[in-house]
Amino acid sequence: MNVLILGAGYSGTAIASALAPLAMSVSGTTRSAEKLGRLQAAGIRPILFDGAEISDELKDVMRETTHLVQSIAPGRDGDPMFRAGTPPLAELLPRLEWVGYLSTVGVYGDHGGAWVTEDTPLNPVSQRSLERVEAENAWLEHGAQRGIPVAVLRLAGIYGPGRNAFRNLSEGTARRVIKPNQVFNRIRVEDIGAATALLAKRGMGGVFNVTDDEPAPPQDVVQEAARLMGVEPPPEIPFETADMSPPWRVLSTARTSVSPMRDCARRASIRTSRTIACRLHSCGHREPGTGNKHLFPQGRPEYRAGCQASLTPF
Repeated sequence: MNVLILGAGYSGTAIASALAPLAMSVSGTTRSAEKLGRLQAAGIRPILFDGAEISDELKDVMRETTHLVQSIAPGRDGDPMFRAGTPPLAELLPRLEWVGYLSTVGVYGDHGGAWVTEDTPLNPVSQRSLERVEAENAWLEHGAQRGIPVAVLRLAGIYGPGRNAFRNLSEGTARRVIKPNQVFNRIRVEDIGAATALLAKRGMGGVFNVTDDEPAPPQDVVQEAARLMGVEPPPEIPFETADMSPPWRVLSTARTSVSPMRDCARRASIRTSRTIACRLHSCGHREPGTGNKHLFPQGRPEYRAGCQASLTPF
């Protein structure tokens, strides 16, 4: 396979690493010239792409691409690949065999305490979530028209090397934002890579929730990390006054967290909604003996083992 990752940032780099053993080539785009060397060091052919102008170099790579991972967030004018003025994808990507689109569990919105699965109707509560849903639908429709499998990966809160509570505490940037009855699922970045590689290798399409097994209040994660480091946790901050990035604000406002369960019919009556990753389980991901499993399926033991020493980015 010839892999192209549009937006080879934190998750995209992990996906490139997971796909490299299966690929003849791996290319990835970045908006920043300063990041070209970092991508090259990670074994990725780096290409500048600002999300608008497709260079001749990028067009050349796209013509040979068989497996595409789209990680660039949409805007008000939609996904970069479907905006007015962009050449038809069938012309840009004539050899395309599979697409992975990175979305978010924020598209589920607030389901009033019910467990939700990949089949649950979406209830986006912000402009960003609406844009994500529109982009998901655009890719799924494109795949259906061309007979190409498109996998939509709805990701929980991402952590891993260089991006975790231990690092934040060590740098003095950790916060304990309190919202009553709020819980989050998380996903280790290497597990995003593994799930993407599994779907790409099998040529699978559809919607897949990609998450760990243990939702928890966000402030509890910070407090546990502080306990393990032997430092005082930061003071509590009310959600209403917290300064948060737009993606995290979307997840928090939606009161959505993700909990993949072995029993995909389970429901519970709680204040927040959780999403069950039924489809990754059903295709063998994480089953014993398959070699396809999350390295970090639970928040506490795996977070402790995987992150305590991971204070530098890869």
